Amino acid sequence: MSTSLLRRGLELLEPPGRAKVPPGLQRGRAGPRAAGAARRRKRAPEPGRNKATVKGRVVKSAIEEYHKKKPVNHLRENLQYMLKGRFVADKAVAEQVFAQNRGRKSKDQPPEKTEKKKPKVTVFTEEDFRKFEREYFGVP
Repeated sequence: MSTSLLRRGLELLEPPGRAKVPPGLQRGRAGPRAAGAARRRKRAPEPGRNKATVKGRVVKSAIEEYHKKKPVNHLRENLQYMLKGRFVADKAVAEQVFAQNRGRKSKDQPPEKTEKKKPKVTVFTEEDFRKFEREYFGVP
């Protein structure tokens, strides 16, 4: 919404006895140099100690700073924390949680398990077929 529309809406909501504010008392920028003057007013010098002096300053040791920021290896504590709880969830519960967290897109779905086709193995051998053929058809 633009500011002009907002001003018109506020004028409609004003009580009828109230007059417009004279242009000299309006808030806002008085000219192109108003922003610079506001900036200068904000940067007034603060009373307090002069930071350019050395008096009262504590000297920090570079070695102490290095030791403070040195990375700490938490592997041992983490391993103890992980090994302390030996609770293993049921496979059915784990599958249910995985199914709930899986997305709906096809790329998030696990590949369908296809059953491997077993080669057809017969109980009869070629010799048995020849023997049956001789007995049934009478072929020598």
